[in-house]
Amino acid sequence: MASDSGDSNMDREIILADFQACTGIDIAEAIALLELNNWDLVAAINGVIPQENGILQSEASQANLYGPLNQLEAAEAAAAAAGPTPNPPSTSSSSSPPSSSASGSAFCPILQSSRHIIERQPRMLNFRVEYRQRTTEVVLAEASTVGEIKHILVTELGVPVSKMQLKGWKSGDVPDSTVLRSLHLPKNNSLYVLTPDIAPTASTSQNSALPDSLNQNYLLVISHRETQKEYNLNFPGSRTIQEVKRNVSDLTNIPVRHQQWEGWPASASDDSMTLANSGISYPCHHLSVCRRSSPANAQDPTEECADVHMISDSEGDDFEDASEFGVDDSEMFGMGSSSSRKSPLMPENSENEGDALLHFTAEFSTRYGDVHPMFFIGSLEAASQEAFYGKARERKLLAIYLHNDESVLSNVFCSQMMCADSIVSYLSQNFITWAWDVTKEANKARLLTMCTRHFGSVVAQTIRTYKTDQFPLLLIVMGKRTSNEVLNVIQGNTTVDELMMRLMGALEIFTAQQQEDIKDEDERDAREMVKREQDEAYRLSLEADRKKREVQEKEEAEQVRQEQMRKEQEDEKEAIRLSLEQALPPEPTQEKGEPISKLRIRTPSGEFLERRFLGSCKLQVLFDFVASKGYPFEEFKLLTTFPRKNITQLDPGSTLLDAKLFPQETLFLEARE
Repeated sequence: MASDSGDSNMDREIILADFQACTGIDIAEAIALLELNNWDLVAAINGVIPQENGILQSEASQANLYGPLNQLEAAEAAAAAAGPTPNPPSTSSSSSPPSSSASGSAFCPILQSSRHIIERQPRMLNFRVEYRQRTTEVVLAEASTVGEIKHILVTELGVPVSKMQLKGWKSGDVPDSTVLRSLHLPKNNSLYVLTPDIAPTASTSQNSALPDSLNQNYLLVISHRETQKEYNLNFPGSRTIQEVKRNVSDLTNIPVRHQQWEGWPASASDDSMTLANSGISYPCHHLSVCRRSSPANAQDPTEECADVHMISDSEGDDFEDASEFGVDDSEMFGMGSSSSRKSPLMPENSENEGDALLHFTAEFSTRYGDVHPMFFIGSLEAASQEAFYGKARERKLLAIYLHNDESVLSNVFCSQMMCADSIVSYLSQNFITWAWDVTKEANKARLLTMCTRHFGSVVAQTIRTYKTDQFPLLLIVMGKRTSNEVLNVIQGNTTVDELMMRLMGALEIFTAQQQEDIKDEDERDAREMVKREQDEAYRLSLEADRKKREVQEKEEAEQVRQEQMRKEQEDEKEAIRLSLEQALPPEPTQEKGEPISKLRIRTPSGEFLERRFLGSCKLQVLFDFVASKGYPFEEFKLLTTFPRKNITQLDPGSTLLDAKLFPQETLFLEARE
């Protein structure tokens, strides 16, 4: 363990010595930087030595693999230039680290080791080559030459190398033998081919191509040399050079008549020319601008702006001495108060927010065209309701655009950013866009009141902190369960790409939250569905019980009714039986001397009824006797045994003698069918 610790300390001493030899940083800061990079020498050097290889900031992530190599090459060259020293730096723990003048030989092993690690995998470059309405994609390793690109294009385009001019290099024209690595190119590049010795065909003639070029978008990369800022502006080919300069005036605060340009082609001699006719490179052209020195202070114009291709005097002829009349440049060229130049986007003290937004939308279309975000017409509260409080799947982010005509950035932001097709489409699909004009103090105060009411005092205070020249602002607001949250505040000094990236970043955060909300809403809906199903099942159960109870009650009522009817019938039969029994003549005795017939009647139950009747009695008396015993004439028939004869079919008025039921007879009762 002690040996490993000693080796580790020795390695770190070597790394520290090499890092100081490369960077010249004092020991305390060097140790801190190495600790920050976990004692990775290459990573620490890459973080300290700035890259001067011409790679754009947006492409730095693609060049991470090659930045250390360029820095190591520079460090190696610096170490070699310092020359050898007789005593290489000591690696003992007691010695102090070497200074920046350490020998190149001591640093070479680390450089060579780092170079071997980095160079194991070749770097590939992508080229998009335009030629007469044709686009060709070429992919080559950076160890290739410019001539190899041309040879590939010979196959693709059918143009001989001798008649081909490959343009679009940032460093100007380069010979065919140039190695691509020496040009320090980004991963993705755009070039174009010129063939002045080959006449264009009818399909590619200028007359037919010009309408297409007017509709093409040109990317102008404009460097402001005095502030070291770079602007990436997209313009259609129909835009004039004069309009470009006016937009740049808004960005740089340099009046058009004081602008001094580099990079315009010689053919762009008239500011009224369109970009399509000016001869600039497509799809990208690089320009630079600075403020032209006044005659009193200018000693040599070439000292400030060398190789000047064009000086903008197109607007200076009529207003060269405007300062003599007390007119400020900013007021003359669109950077003063806009209220005196154009109608405000929103009237002051408008009572109805919807009417104010209608006026805003109409005036915005008048100024910047009909291609712009679809602004929500209504109050901020209504826009919040529309964005935040619907179904989770239908919710959107709320984009609040705050305009200020007093800001020099407003015109460029609206025309270049807010009206860009990609931004308009993205906002329309994923955002509810609400706008307000804060140029007037009354309108700004009203906005702050609305923001305080809907989003809290923090948002209103945040808006107050922004100065006029930082407007326009685009606030991205996301609705949450308990409160609304401002995800991002985008200022006016941005580009289309940066604006799109920030909108996409906000949407990514919103989408993650929306998925959680959708999940919670689905679970809540599922619970409510189960509850509704349970409630419905309970209701149906109650309904079934109610119907069952009603049926049972009806059955019971019917039984009671039937029982009552049966009882009434029985009572009625009993009353009839009693009345018949009481109406029967008394049973005769033998002493009277009249003929008597003795009848014996067998009932269905097997019992026998016996009674004496006078022979002169009517059959009806016999029938009444049988009925009085519970066997009514309507339900039973009375039969003789032999021969079988139905007595009930005989005339009830005939006598027993007539029916030959004398002196005695056995009869039986049988139920009628």
